[in-house]
Amino acid sequence: MAEAIGPEGGRLSEQGPRSLAEKINHLFDAIRSPSGQEYSNEYVAASIGKGGVTTISQSYIWQLRKGKKDNPTISHLQSLADFFGVPVAYFVDDGVAGKVEGKIEALRAQQERVSEAIGTGDVKLMAMRAGELSPERRRQVMDLLDVVYRLEQAERGQTTND
Repeated sequence: MAEAIGPEGGRLSEQGPRSLAEKINHLFDAIRSPSGQEYSNEYVAASIGKGGVTTISQSYIWQLRKGKKDNPTISHLQSLADFFGVPVAYFVDDGVAGKVEGKIEALRAQQERVSEAIGTGDVKLMAMRAGELSPERRRQVMDLLDVVYRLEQAERGQTTND
């Protein structure tokens, strides 16, 4: 299904604003566990329950995700928003949803760049060695890294705002 941007910056499907189920499913797809896996309904329900403010069952989350239920309480929406780290307005305001999703995509791209850098092994080795240094020496290494970074950016014709 093609997406377009609505008048207030929110993403609209060809049929208009996205449903609550589509927005919830987007969060499940876009915001992953530290291992990179999609959170399960069970995990989200249990995490929300640990907060003590409200409870929600995994089956109710499933019903919301399938569109079988579409009128949750504000406390359920707030709990889901808190879990995923988005404002509760994400679920009801397409303008807010579009802005949040743009930030999520930017964060995802940044995480991919970090993962690629860590995957080389050099970054892991540098981090392990830095971890063995005193705080003063780590600051010196960071200062040196900043100089090398700025030199490389200058060579590429890029500027930094630091």
